[in-house]
Amino acid sequence: MGEKTNTEEKVSREEAADLVQELAQEIRSGGVAEVRVGNKMLKLSPAPELEYGIEVQERSPMLGGPREEITVTLEWEVEEEP
Repeated sequence: MGEKTNTEEKVSREEAADLVQELAQEIRSGGVAEVRVGNKMLKLSPAPELEYGIEVQERSPMLGGPREEITVTLEWEVEEEP
């Protein structure tokens, strides 16, 4: 069974952009990507080719104001070391 690590926090628009850009730089660098999830650093091994997905959701709930959400998914097969 796999392990799941996640975090949610309120950040400014600029901080959110910096976090996404930091993730992009790690993926682009090749080799091991160090990804920050909350106060934890994870080492991932992105493959040369990734599956990319993006979902945008616009909601008008009965209570509260309208909300928008973007979910970006990157997925790949991890090569097992001999």
